[in-house]
Amino acid sequence: MAEADPQIDIRAKSSTKSTRFARLALLISVPLLLVGGATAYYIVNDHYVSTDNAYVQQDKVSISAEVGGRILDVAVRENDVVKEGDLLFRVDPAPYRIAIEQADAAIVAAQVRVSSLQTEYQTTNVDIESAREDVAFYEKEYQRQSSLMQDGFTTRARLQAAEHALSDARSRVASALADATKARAALATGSAAPGVNPAIKAGQVQREQAMLNLSRTEVRAPVAGVVSQADRLQPGQMMVQGLPGVTIVASSKSWIEANFKETDLAKMRVGQPAEITFDAYPDLKVRGKVSSIGAGTGSEFSVLPAQNANGNWVKVTQRVPVRISITDKPKRAMIAGLSAHVRIDTNK
Repeated sequence: MAEADPQIDIRAKSSTKSTRFARLALLISVPLLLVGGATAYYIVNDHYVSTDNAYVQQDKVSISAEVGGRILDVAVRENDVVKEGDLLFRVDPAPYRIAIEQADAAIVAAQVRVSSLQTEYQTTNVDIESAREDVAFYEKEYQRQSSLMQDGFTTRARLQAAEHALSDARSRVASALADATKARAALATGSAAPGVNPAIKAGQVQREQAMLNLSRTEVRAPVAGVVSQADRLQPGQMMVQGLPGVTIVASSKSWIEANFKETDLAKMRVGQPAEITFDAYPDLKVRGKVSSIGAGTGSEFSVLPAQNANGNWVKVTQRVPVRISITDKPKRAMIAGLSAHVRIDTNK
């Protein structure tokens, strides 16, 4: 049997030692590299906070008619782009045109009444002068009859007749003065509308209100944006005053509402830069900044806030809404409600 070569044994032992050393070095270096990488990543990213509980927000304006009535026609459809002042829909104006005619009739009636009162007032003044002349005449007649009675040249019946005529004349003066006062009061104008009879002013105000209501039958866009929920508008449908009929999303201005954990707020300040990405546009990144930090957690403003005064309390990390304004002009259209990811640099 041939003997083993000593050199081969030496080389085999040397190779085994090298393999063992390499394995040992690998076992030591890999954890060290992982720990070092993790430490470096933590140091580099320690001042960043992020959340994917974030959504695109846009102003939403609910449009309602200021007057009620039947919808005559609808000028927009779902997702139409409108400018400020564009016609959205029209309410039947016929009842409001009738209201204007009624107000005009009320003004004419008030003017006729004022003219009649002016004539009555003038007539009353004439009656006052005539009654005063009668009083003066019957006063002289009464004094004459009294003198004759004292001298025995007249009868008591004639004296009493003169006294009665004088009393009647004085009553007519008092009645005429009362009528004049009443007519003057009816013709009087108030300090709120000097020179205008209150009845005429009431008719004018009624007409102005009718004109305003007529103008409100055309409902126009108060802001520019995209029409939403327009399916609720149908010609022939009754529109209730104040009930929202359509919504306009003001797409010209967008922002991000990011709900951060309360533990992320320690170093967060207004004005810090933010990086925003969107689930809908994976390749799109825009810059923004912290605009404001919410005054309360989301649970504080919920319809049914949490009641912790019982034995079933479980501590939950709360989230606070943070408003992120977009400083870049996005290359893609922003849509209200899109999911976003926000990363804030709290070191700046």
